[in-house]
Amino acid sequence: MKHLQYFLGILFLLLCMTACHYRTTLSSAVKNGQEDSVAVSVQKERPYALNSNFRVTADTLWLRLLPLLDSIPVREGDELVVAEISLRTEMQDDSVWVKVARDQETIGWIPEHQLLTHIVPVDPISRCIHLFSNSHTLPFFLVLAVFFLCFVYRAVRRKQIKLIWLNDIDSVFPITLSWLLVAAATLYNSMQHFVPETWERYYYDPSLNPFDLPFVLGLFVLSVFFILLLGVALLDDLFHQTSFEVAFFYLLGLASYCIFLYIFFTYLWVYLAYVGFIGYTLWCIRQLRKSHGYPYACGSCGAKMRSKGICPHCGALNE
Repeated sequence: MKHLQYFLGILFLLLCMTACHYRTTLSSAVKNGQEDSVAVSVQKERPYALNSNFRVTADTLWLRLLPLLDSIPVREGDELVVAEISLRTEMQDDSVWVKVARDQETIGWIPEHQLLTHIVPVDPISRCIHLFSNSHTLPFFLVLAVFFLCFVYRAVRRKQIKLIWLNDIDSVFPITLSWLLVAAATLYNSMQHFVPETWERYYYDPSLNPFDLPFVLGLFVLSVFFILLLGVALLDDLFHQTSFEVAFFYLLGLASYCIFLYIFFTYLWVYLAYVGFIGYTLWCIRQLRKSHGYPYACGSCGAKMRSKGICPHCGALNE
C-alpha cells in the first residue's frame, strides 16, 4: 500500500505538470504569403495540414482533373500527399476541395468529406487509432471479450484458474490496471463529447509527448503510458505467483474484462460515465485496502498469506 501511495503521488505530480501547458492547435504547414487571407484561414481550420500523407482505404477513389471534366483513379493502399486546399464557394455541398497527388502523373482534386472518409494517415499511431475506432472492429472486440470472459468465469467456478475479482492473485496491479483503463475510457468519452475537434486534430497529427498536447489529451496519453508500465509489472508479479498455464488463462480473462470495461465506459453517456468512474474508483480503493491484509509469506513459494498454516498455493506448512 505504501508503494501505491508513492505511485499516486507521482501520477498527481505529472498531472499538475501537464496542466501547465495547453495548446489549442497542433502544427500547421501553412506558409505566410503563399495564399490570400481566405485560403489561409481555410487551411488553418483543417485538422490536417499541407504535405500530410494518407493511405487510401477505399477500393477505388476518383480524383477530378481541372476543369472537372475528367477523373483518374487511385486504388486501395495507394499513398497520397496533400498538395493544396481550396475553397469553392460556387459549390454549396462540396465547398472545400483538396488537391492530392500519388505521383507526378497522378494529381487531382477531390471533395474533402469524400477524401477523409476513405483515407487513413500513414502515421502508425493514427493507424492504430483507426483500427480500434473502426465501426466493425469494436463489436468484434466486444463479442470476443464477452465470450472469453464467460469461458474463463466457468473455469473459475470450478476453481481451476484465477480471475480478477474472483479467485484473484495476491497483487495490487490487476485492480490498478483496470482502474487506469476505466480512467482512459472516461477521458476519451469526455473528449468525444466536449472537444471532438481536439481528438480529430490528434488523429491527423499525433504525438507521444503528453506535455506538448492539450490538457485532457495529455492526461489520456499519460494514462496509456501508465497502463503499459503496470502491464509489465503485472506480468512479472503474475509469473512469480502462478504457473504458465494459470497465468495464460488469467491474462486472457483480464484482457477480456479490460476490453469490456473500455468499450462500456467509452460508449456510455458521458455523465453516467463520470458516476460509474467514481463508483469504480471507490470499489477499487476498498479492494486495495483488503489486499493489504497479507502480513505473512510462504517460506516455500513466497506467496502472500493472511495467516500461518498451510499455503493455499503450494500446500507447504508454515508455522
